[in-house]
Amino acid sequence: MAELSGTELSEEKEAEIELKKRHKRPWEDLHKSGKIGITPGLPETLGVYDIGAVRREQRELPADPSLTRFICTELTRGYFLEHNEAKYTERRERVYTCMRIPKELEKLMIFGFFLCVDAFLYVFTLLPLRVLLALLRLLTLPCCGFRARTCPYCRRSSGSRLLQPAQVCDMLKGLILVLCFSMMHYVDYSMMYHLIRGQSVIKLYIIYNMLEVADRLFSSFGQDILDALYWTATEPKERKRDSIGVIPHFFMAVFYVFLHAILIMVQASTLNVAFNSHNKSLLTIMMSNNFVEIKGSVFKKFEKNNLFQMSNSDIKERFTSYVLLLIVCLRNMEQFSWNPDHLWVLFPDVFMVVTSEIAVDIIKHAFITKFNDITADVYSEYRASLAFDLVSSRQKNACTDYSDSVARRMGFIPLPLAVLLIRVVMSSVKVQGALSYTCVFLFYLGLVTLKVLNSIVLLGKSCVYVKRANMEDKLFERPPTTPSSTAKSPSKADQARCPTPTGETNMEQISATPCRSPPSSSYSSSVTTQPTPRTDLFPPPFTDVSPAAPANRPPTPPPEPEQPAASVSKDEEEAQAASELKHRTPKKDLLEIDRFTICGNRID
Repeated sequence: MAELSGTELSEEKEAEIELKKRHKRPWEDLHKSGKIGITPGLPETLGVYDIGAVRREQRELPADPSLTRFICTELTRGYFLEHNEAKYTERRERVYTCMRIPKELEKLMIFGFFLCVDAFLYVFTLLPLRVLLALLRLLTLPCCGFRARTCPYCRRSSGSRLLQPAQVCDMLKGLILVLCFSMMHYVDYSMMYHLIRGQSVIKLYIIYNMLEVADRLFSSFGQDILDALYWTATEPKERKRDSIGVIPHFFMAVFYVFLHAILIMVQASTLNVAFNSHNKSLLTIMMSNNFVEIKGSVFKKFEKNNLFQMSNSDIKERFTSYVLLLIVCLRNMEQFSWNPDHLWVLFPDVFMVVTSEIAVDIIKHAFITKFNDITADVYSEYRASLAFDLVSSRQKNACTDYSDSVARRMGFIPLPLAVLLIRVVMSSVKVQGALSYTCVFLFYLGLVTLKVLNSIVLLGKSCVYVKRANMEDKLFERPPTTPSSTAKSPSKADQARCPTPTGETNMEQISATPCRSPPSSSYSSSVTTQPTPRTDLFPPPFTDVSPAAPANRPPTPPPEPEQPAASVSKDEEEAQAASELKHRTPKKDLLEIDRFTICGNRID
């Protein structure tokens, strides 16, 4: 018993001693257990650390983890977005850009649509009148006589050409329209419709996709065929036998317009079959094809020039789809004896097709601009480029017709579509009697009025857009002339006389080579002047100059001094020129981009 009591007393003494130690230095056990460490930041007085600071730090330390404390932390924790202000500001601007895309895109689409309307109405209204004027000029040829220097009636010299280049092109367009229209009479629209209707839905869907691809290929190659015809017919020729080359180009152009018109007729027939199908499955599949276009274009790299090409393509496709819908409505109204009640039956399908076209274009352009960091202001630049084409075609030094510039820019060629529309209207509307012909004449006058008003409004809007884009100076630049294959490149001394900025495009450098200032007249007054023919392309009339009169001869220019041999070899110069061309290619101006120019890595 004594031993047990002794051990108990010793244990009690040890416990008291340990308790006294804890009261004196309570942080030692915390330090040994690892819950808190003695840091040099604690206040120290006479070798003893401040216990109050230790207790405050102990209270701030988290206790053992628990589910309740985790939930409370998740509910009460916060964050500050201003710490990454630049990133969130950029994302907000992207949202604002996507919200601005529909408005800016539709402005461009509406302007481009009326440009296509103007070029399309030109074929029906002003082109026949211009052809009549050209024929009148040919008929008045005997009044001039070949002995008089200048005709007192038409003010034309006997040494000038019979027709101006623009009149020659108008005559060729008129002949192509007449020949193709006569050839289209041998194509039976009803037989083609029933032949297409007998096919399966999947086969028609594949055919329609193939027709869209073929339409783009025909448009790209067809405009080159027409341009080759116009230039072959109007280029200055030294011998009369050189004019024979116009004949194969003319037949090639007629063959192209006829095939393209048949292609568009098959498209219209397929769309008509989709409208008249009972379950509307084909129409639904054809509209879903527009949404497949989003997948093929949104998730690819686009640049500014590529987006300009796509915008022009969308304008052309929208206008073409509207004309196809008009043809479908005319054919259906003819089958139902022009019953106005049937028009309301077609209206939901027409509205669905138009709405799907607009929705697909908006979604496609919104995501393309978002993924490629393109601002919405780029569409105003595109609109200014289209306006520049319209204003420049009215200039005194215009080098092309406006309808041809629209065809190159957008890929819209009005001749095949006009041939098909004339064919459908002539077969759908029966004109008999004097009253019917009077109505046709009044309708023609209405089209002429619409064309004139549309042209005036477009010209005024285009002048405003060109002024806003500060593109007025480019209107007075001389058109670039293509050098011949045997012509030599200008020397470095000539380039030093006419320096050009490094950021200018190739068109601006060529036009700035003569180092001439723009004329003093304003461009607003020059848009209505007629172009003057170039006299430098034609040789002067032959005059018999005797060798005894050397004073009439122009002075012989002094021989050019021989230039020293260049220190750089020819291979190095070619390599340097190739590198410079490769470096300047991505900086191509929007005015040089047409519908079928390959920009970057894709073309749409």
